[in-house]
Amino acid sequence: MTDLNGKVAIVTGASRGIGAAIARRFAEAGAAVAVTARTTEVTDERLPGTIHETVDSITKAGGRAIAIAANLADAADREQLVASAREQLGPIDVLVNNAAVTFFLPIADFPQKRFDLMMQVQVWAPLHLSQLVLPEMKERKTGWILNISSRAAIHPTMPPQQWNAGGAGIVYGMCKAALERLSTGLAAAVYDDGIAVNALSPNLVVPTPGTVLHNLVREDRESEDPTVMAEAALRLCSGDPAKLTGRITYSQDLLDELG
Repeated sequence: MTDLNGKVAIVTGASRGIGAAIARRFAEAGAAVAVTARTTEVTDERLPGTIHETVDSITKAGGRAIAIAANLADAADREQLVASAREQLGPIDVLVNNAAVTFFLPIADFPQKRFDLMMQVQVWAPLHLSQLVLPEMKERKTGWILNISSRAAIHPTMPPQQWNAGGAGIVYGMCKAALERLSTGLAAAVYDDGIAVNALSPNLVVPTPGTVLHNLVREDRESEDPTVMAEAALRLCSGDPAKLTGRITYSQDLLDELG
């Protein structure tokens, strides 16, 4: 099933890239979507896209969506996000934790302030938002939580001397590995409540404003369109929570498996 009619979804980090693609696909499948991110206006031309633009694209296509500005590093903003989405759209059925703040810096002098911010947005915020939506999901005995991860969470298999000189991606990988462990642990904790929890990564680098900015998109490297992640996210957030949960999976692999 890929039907979200009557469902209410929150998608974080949905001003551009993967988050915006997921929000649009969920709305196309019938969900009312709370589109959230910090970006209400473009302040850096290298990072185009706002939550209002995502909402406009959804409503012009006949879908239903609202924009809620939120800084996910702030606990009060997280609480207000869920409260506003619930007030305007109804009880939350689906939570997609996609938002990320990332700094690719040498590990030898990585600043604690930036480490704390990355962990706050990429690990604690998904946990806190899950805590905020779980009571109503448990009450209705149904719900879906999806955490967007990355292949950076995978431990390198090549010898250390051949991998990532300078360690610029170590903290990012740490955050995503923690997020995946949160996903599997939470899936077990809420399984009897009929709630699915999964982690999803792209098989290939997705060309988004963020990955382009960080020089992760190259002509000699294959890439994956954001719509592939969006379709895989839809499958995970509309499937049977008793069967499709506790997964650490990859977009195209999942689509190939489910057919």
